[in-house]
Amino acid sequence: MNQDSIEGKAKDIAGRAQRQAGESSGDKEEEVRGAEKQSEGKAQDALGKGKEAAKDAAERLKKAGRDLTDKDQDKNAA
Repeated sequence: MNQDSIEGKAKDIAGRAQRQAGESSGDKEEEVRGAEKQSEGKAQDALGKGKEAAKDAAERLKKAGRDLTDKDQDKNAA
């Protein structure tokens, strides 16, 4: 989990609480601000997950490249 995911989750939770408080009190502006914060948090969390997925994919490709290079060297040695 990276910083974007952590911050995004925190904003999502805070926004959900703010939205629910607005719903409970009948304060539409508070409800909307909470929903906006919640959406922002979800987007930031998704960004963080995307970054992690890209990093993992790059590491797999890098490893696969090493594996292919090793196999090529084995063929040349034979």
